[in-house]
Amino acid sequence: MATATKAQARRSASMTSTAGEAGKRTVRGAAAAKTAKDVLDGKMASARKTVARNSKTALDGAAGTTGAAVKRSLKRSVKPGAKPVRSKVNGVPVTPDAQALHAVPAVQPDGAAAPDVAAENLSGAFGLDVQRPDYWDRACADLVKRDRILKKLIPKFGPVHLLSKDDPFVTLARSVVGQQISTAAAQALWQRVEDACPKLAPQQFLKLGHEKLAACGLSKRKAEYILDLAQHFVSGALHVGKWTSMDDEEVIAELTQIRGIGRWTAEMFLIFNLARPNVLPLDDLSLIRAISINYFSGEPVTRSEAREVAANWEPWRTVATWYMWRSLEPA
Repeated sequence: MATATKAQARRSASMTSTAGEAGKRTVRGAAAAKTAKDVLDGKMASARKTVARNSKTALDGAAGTTGAAVKRSLKRSVKPGAKPVRSKVNGVPVTPDAQALHAVPAVQPDGAAAPDVAAENLSGAFGLDVQRPDYWDRACADLVKRDRILKKLIPKFGPVHLLSKDDPFVTLARSVVGQQISTAAAQALWQRVEDACPKLAPQQFLKLGHEKLAACGLSKRKAEYILDLAQHFVSGALHVGKWTSMDDEEVIAELTQIRGIGRWTAEMFLIFNLARPNVLPLDDLSLIRAISINYFSGEPVTRSEAREVAANWEPWRTVATWYMWRSLEPA
């Protein structure tokens, strides 16, 4: 009987000891879990701060004040820690928003090079005075609400748009020089023209004459076009001072009277020089291609179909066109 009582006492003591050890392990486990939770919470808090800081930095980098709707979209799309891609044009560092709008080699119907030639004027590589249109934020916010494709594109590329404000004569002269040649060739050719005529004024081009322009590498026809353009400016045949108050079609009608300037070149002038908000260049091959890819899964698109899509962009067709061009850029 005494032996049984001792055995029972030993079992009770053993069970108590086991329970004690289990309790200690439970306490240690709880402490470890709490410590792990504290570490995890700390890392999460740090990560949230990093995301917020990087998102704010990315948003603050956008020029001007973005519309509220676009800001919300941008905040959702910014990737923490992302670094802006930088490249150079003629050795001058430029940000993505100042790079060429797209790089689609094509010749437009009126003989001018594709919009990548005109767009590279935005880079600052030529010392141009650039600024952002005052309507850009409103246009982005409106288009994000109304168009399912632009709702994705605008936050992806951001609302910043640098717009050339170069002298009207220089803008048009450059467009003539760049007709039917590559962007690089157009830049090199324009540099030679600028070296021969540093003031870049219509009167100076007329004094330079056909032979010296041809010596810069211009074809006979392009030299004639440049001189005809200069003569229009000098003679007062163009209402340059009234262009800002004239409607788009009136400006186009006046510009297309000049030799070497077709409707596409006139529309690019409206977009990149006069900052008109509602230009739809249906002769632009890259715009048609972008509409085909974004709205028709790559199927061929007629001018009528493109116009129907663009009806939803009113009165900001210039802005929508710009984002269509951007959509063709490589990732």
